[in-house]
Amino acid sequence: MKLKTLVLAGTALAMAGGAATAEDMTLVSWGGAYQASQKAAYADPYVAMHPEVNVIWDESSAEAVAKLRAMNEAGNITWDLVDVVASDAIRLCDEGLAMEIDPDTDLAAAPDGTSASDDFGDLLVSECFIPQIVYSTTFGYRTDVADWGGKEPDDICDVFDLEAFPGKRSLEKRPINNMEWALLCDGVAKEDVYDVLETEEGQDRAFAKLDSIKDNVVWWSAGAETPQLLADSEVVIGSTYNGRLFALIEEQKQPVKMLWDAQVFDLDGWIIPTGLSEERLARVKDFVKFATDTQRLADQAKYISYGPARKSSAPLVGQHATLGIDMAPHMPTDPENAKNTFLYNYEWWADYRDDLDAKFQAWLAQ
Repeated sequence: MKLKTLVLAGTALAMAGGAATAEDMTLVSWGGAYQASQKAAYADPYVAMHPEVNVIWDESSAEAVAKLRAMNEAGNITWDLVDVVASDAIRLCDEGLAMEIDPDTDLAAAPDGTSASDDFGDLLVSECFIPQIVYSTTFGYRTDVADWGGKEPDDICDVFDLEAFPGKRSLEKRPINNMEWALLCDGVAKEDVYDVLETEEGQDRAFAKLDSIKDNVVWWSAGAETPQLLADSEVVIGSTYNGRLFALIEEQKQPVKMLWDAQVFDLDGWIIPTGLSEERLARVKDFVKFATDTQRLADQAKYISYGPARKSSAPLVGQHATLGIDMAPHMPTDPENAKNTFLYNYEWWADYRDDLDAKFQAWLAQ
């Protein structure tokens, strides 16, 4: 059976009612260049070894928490493995919607025998989280904007400077990162951001700063949107995941550069939904053990500029699979790119996400 790649969001929900066959395995991810890297690095090789398995892709990761809550309530879990950011993994684990894993039993050891728990180390931020990559959310900007008079942004606060850098921006349609950047550019020290954001006054302060550019913002929900908006010159600067911008710059050769200042480091990885049948769970565990071993995570870095989550994978990262360029300088962790980073607080957002999501959506509607 050949690998089928379906790129319609919501595919898994449409399968409810028993349409899936015993060999189907639904993987939920983010679409675009990232999902393509997963397909090339480990889904395709896995299916080559297990031709009876039919992989179905669903691009609903941005809605994973809400959809898994709904599936659980309906008693019909149609997803087998879900790619989520670390804070969502913590929420799903706390709510009993993601299965706890034992890294040293469920994941492969490093080639030298180092246990998975030691190899992943501090990136195992939840009992339910299986890390894949370190990535960052940062900004890309067009280099051919006539109104900028030859200047280029080099500071995160240039995003809020409509006088020096006029034009449309794109920002993600959620509070995460936007609230932190707003407070940084309103004069809050990096180490104080989450203490300030915990207060009503701090939240109001962040929204007020975002108000200053709100009329010039195009809001995005999928990581592929900002690269397309930049390519089409519909925005002059926009946030997205660094790997999406790498593809735009290095593969598509668009006149775009990276603004690494205050890039927000984050983790992305798998969770296994609770409630799978024994047969589905056995298949998923077999896949995820393969997909997160040392070689597979290193292979993924051949296709996209995200750092592998295993220590043992890092020395194996080399050149891009098709471009032939050294991938190390394009990683968010490269010293030149990481001069001023912002460390995302997973646990804080796990606690405050639902409340701030509601406030953010209400602010957008104003």
